Amino acid sequence: MKNLTHFIMGTLLLVTLTLVFVTKTAGSGVSPIESGIKREGFQGTAMAQDVVKVVQEHYKVLLENDKVRVLEVRIKPGEKEAMHTHPATVHIELVPTKVKITYPDGKSVILEGHQGEAIWVGPVKHTIENVGDTEIHAYIIELKDIPYEEKVSK
Repeated sequence: MKNLTHFIMGTLLLVTLTLVFVTKTAGSGVSPIESGIKREGFQGTAMAQDVVKVVQEHYKVLLENDKVRVLEVRIKPGEKEAMHTHPATVHIELVPTKVKITYPDGKSVILEGHQGEAIWVGPVKHTIENVGDTEIHAYIIELKDIPYEEKVSK
C-alpha cells in the first residue's frame, strides 16, 4: 500500500507540473482547449458554482496557487452532490469508483474509474452521485488557466 501511495503521489506531482508547463509554454500561452472554447462562443464566470463551496463536506484543498488547485475528494456510496463547476481537471482515482454524472440538460452517464488511473476532464458543470458500493477517494487537479464558462445562446 505504501508503494501505491508513493506512486500515486508521484504521478499526481508529475501530471500537475506537466500540465502547468504545457499551458504556459504553448505559443501564446493559451491552451488549445481554452482557445477552442472561446472560438465556440462561450462566456461566463469560471467559479460561479465552485465545488469546494457547494459541497464542502466532500472536498479538502491540499494545495492552491494562481495556476492549480489540488483537491482530495471523498464521497460515500449513495451520496449525491449539488450542481457545481470545475475548470479543466485531472482526476487520480485512489480506489475503484462508479459514478453517475448528470449535466445541466438532464443527460447522465455512469462511469467507472480504476485504482491508480489518471483521467482528463475538460471544464464541466455537473452533479455527481456515487452509485458504487465503496467510498470514492480521489485527487483532483484543477487547472485555473482553463476555466468552465457558460455557453452563450446565439
